[in-house]
Amino acid sequence: MVLKTEMSDGVVRLRPLLKHDAKELTQAVQKSIPELMPWMSWCHQGYSEKDATQWLNTLPSGWDKGTDFSFAITDIADGQIVGGCGLSFVNSLFKFGNVGYWVRSDRTGEGIASRSALLVALFAFEKVGLVRAEIVVAVDNQASTRVAEKVGATREGVLRNRLVVRGNVFDAAMYSLTPGDFDLEVKL
Repeated sequence: MVLKTEMSDGVVRLRPLLKHDAKELTQAVQKSIPELMPWMSWCHQGYSEKDATQWLNTLPSGWDKGTDFSFAITDIADGQIVGGCGLSFVNSLFKFGNVGYWVRSDRTGEGIASRSALLVALFAFEKVGLVRAEIVVAVDNQASTRVAEKVGATREGVLRNRLVVRGNVFDAAMYSLTPGDFDLEVKL
C-alpha cells in the first residue's frame, strides 16, 4: 500500500480526492462536459453530484490495493479544484501504469495538465516503484496529445482500436515516460 500523499510544484497541488470533494468536483466537470465527453467514458450530459459521490466512494479501494491513485488537481493559490489526474491500471508484476489527466475548460492553456502529469509520473516512479508510465491518448484528442508531448513523453506508436468511449472505438497514441527521463535511478 502506498501512503496517500500530496505533491506540489509551487503552482499546482495534487492531493487525494476525498468524499467531501463531490460538489466542487461536479462543478468542475459540469463546466467541461463538451470537451470531456468525447474522450472520457465517465463524463456525460447531466453529470451530477451523485455521479461524483459514487465514484469518490470507490477510490479508497484503489489506494489500498495499489492499483489506482486518483488526485484532485488544485490551484495552490486558492485551493480550488481545477481538474483531476491519476495513476491507474497499475501492473505490479511488470511495474507500469497509466497516467491520466483532465483540466476544467475555463482553466486550460495554463500548463496545469502538464504540471500534473509530471507530478503523477514522479509519484509512479518514486512512491509506487514503477519503471514505466504510459499515457494512452485517442489520436484525435489534440489537447491530451499536446500534454503528452509537452512533458517529453516518447511517442511509441499508434494502437489500433485501443479506446472505447460510449461505443465509439478510437485508435490511440501510446506515449511513455521512464525514470531515466527524470534522471532517476531505478531501484528494484
